[in-house]
Amino acid sequence: MIHIDDTTHVALADTLFVFALEAEAADAFSHVDAVFTGIGKVNAAIALTKALQTRKPKLIVNLGSAGSPRYGKGELVCCTRFVQRDMDVTPLGFARYQTPLTDVPVILEQGLSLPGIPLGTCGTGDSFETNHGDAPYDVVDMEGYVLALIAREEGIPFLCLKYISDDAGSEAADDWSVQVHLAAQAFGKVLFAQA
Repeated sequence: MIHIDDTTHVALADTLFVFALEAEAADAFSHVDAVFTGIGKVNAAIALTKALQTRKPKLIVNLGSAGSPRYGKGELVCCTRFVQRDMDVTPLGFARYQTPLTDVPVILEQGLSLPGIPLGTCGTGDSFETNHGDAPYDVVDMEGYVLALIAREEGIPFLCLKYISDDAGSEAADDWSVQVHLAAQAFGKVLFAQA
């Protein structure tokens, strides 16, 4: 059973866990229905769409590692807002991060929150970002946005937890490789502690 809050509980059998990499799940999630998408928005979209054709989850839970200039290494952040950080069609008169000709807002608000876990805004893109400037996001990943968008389009509740593996700065690649294996332990403590 996944306990979201005092009134929202979803059986493990009705929950689809979505990871980019098996290293982010390790053995802590061997007993659940999990999908490993591979890295990036395209891979994530393909894998989740295929999974939804055969599985009918009542909850999609995205768990993964991420960088953050705001949160410290080892923290868990619950992302409920998403930005497609590599969408830039400003030469055609659209706002930065806006997907042209859709009803999707620049900041997609989608997802459940877990009490006691800080909320973040996830900037998703197909690049390993280390320079953020005045970005409207404080967590950086490569899959969250598209998973949240698919959940929204399919009307399936969505929970996104990110384990901060690096500061999304110049040392990010080295930090990520050291920290990623700790993500599964942190997710398991939060999600399965009440079980």
